[in-house]
Amino acid sequence: MRRFLLAILAFGLVGTFTELVLLGHDEDALQWVPLVLTALALATVVWRAAAGGRSSLVFLRLLMVLFLVAGPLGVALHFRANVEFQMEIDPTMGRWQMVTKALHAKAPPALAPGAMVQLGLVGLAYAFRHPDLSRSVRSSPSTLPGELT
Repeated sequence: MRRFLLAILAFGLVGTFTELVLLGHDEDALQWVPLVLTALALATVVWRAAAGGRSSLVFLRLLMVLFLVAGPLGVALHFRANVEFQMEIDPTMGRWQMVTKALHAKAPPALAPGAMVQLGLVGLAYAFRHPDLSRSVRSSPSTLPGELT
């Protein structure tokens, strides 16, 4: 089941990263946040799949927590940009009408950053009670000096 969750996470990260690149999601510093996070997470998933170990799992968990933070912040930023755009079009628009128009906007899609939350939860589900987290740091004759088991 863990391998399946890691594969789902990798698939989602590749798709999200590709979509962000194709959409040109790099106009300002804040737009780089999901690009950097997804690239780091994808590299960490590859590291995790290739080498395993506690370090890759701890780093993956840290990134997944950052995904849980970045998702709602991205939703707020997208929503705010849509509200500002709607206010420019029609400053007399009522609050409820503005909210519904902002949520239905296609550029930027207000709820799209919520996918970061979903990816973060998949990654945390993968790491939940993972055996590598409960193993203590010790060396055995079969490991190289400085290598963790």
